Amino acid sequence: MIYGQTLEDLENYFTLLGEKKFKAVQIYDWLYKKRVNSFDEMSNIKKDVILKLKEDFEISKPTIVQKQIGDDVYKYLFELDDGNFVEAALMIHDYGNSLCVSSQVGCNMGCAFCESGRLKKKRNLEAFEMVGQILLVEEDLNIRISHVVLMGIGEPFDNYDNVMKFINIINSGKGIDIGARHITVSTCGIVPKIYEFADSKLQVNLAISLHAPNDELRSKLMKINKVYKIDDVIKGVKYYIDKTNRRVTFEYIMLKGINDNKKCALELASLLKGLNAYVNLIPYNETSHIDFKKTSNDNVMRFYDILKKNKINVTVRREFGSEISAACGQLRASQEEK
Repeated sequence: MIYGQTLEDLENYFTLLGEKKFKAVQIYDWLYKKRVNSFDEMSNIKKDVILKLKEDFEISKPTIVQKQIGDDVYKYLFELDDGNFVEAALMIHDYGNSLCVSSQVGCNMGCAFCESGRLKKKRNLEAFEMVGQILLVEEDLNIRISHVVLMGIGEPFDNYDNVMKFINIINSGKGIDIGARHITVSTCGIVPKIYEFADSKLQVNLAISLHAPNDELRSKLMKINKVYKIDDVIKGVKYYIDKTNRRVTFEYIMLKGINDNKKCALELASLLKGLNAYVNLIPYNETSHIDFKKTSNDNVMRFYDILKKNKINVTVRREFGSEISAACGQLRASQEEK
């Protein structure tokens, strides 16, 4: 698929054809600036090259199956070429349009609170299928997406190579041109990939799905913690910060009666003390399949205040989509169950 080709991939392709490398830039311009949907529209490319491109590549994107609209949020369900389904969510912020992109069909991480992991992973998404999510939403709403977060269905570091290729494509100034500092990759803590990601020296943001301040509780909520303990994750984060000089986000979903008490807040403050990091407290989106409940706003703010008093940088994520199927994986689960 042409949308899965980095600029370097296309340069190598044209070099092997005996053509000039700059043709790769021309193709990127047609795909990502002019947004054509067929090779025949590429009027400055020779006909024999067009024929070769048609022979070797397809211009294909997923199909929008469903769209839900809430206050400053759009939730999309896409059907892929093989009949599988994934989701993306667009959130309208005062700083721009942020798209939450899926990286896998299903997820094997099995986090207890997560709808995405209830239906196991069927396969990884290819880079072109991730790129297609951006192109389709921009086309559907006639907007420019300024920020991308890999926090949709799937664990990005369980699909590392395709995710890195996707980042290369959307970050290219000749392509979609989303700045590295406007791209965030969220991981539940696959520690070896945190080190590899740090060594890539990208200025892409890293977010850690933490959700508990100690191993006992985190292991109950997140299976990954039985493989990579919190200390292992923190060591990886410190390495990342040293390598990139970038601040790390710790995501913390507030679960009523589980991880939202004063003891957890104080433990979390102690764990993160001195790190170049901040905590993003996330209101939980309840689903009919999972028993966890949302913490009250008052309790969220008590937790917030404890972290603040202990000099931890903290924000409360604005709540999106309470009136629609907001939880990650909900639309896909509904479709699969049909």
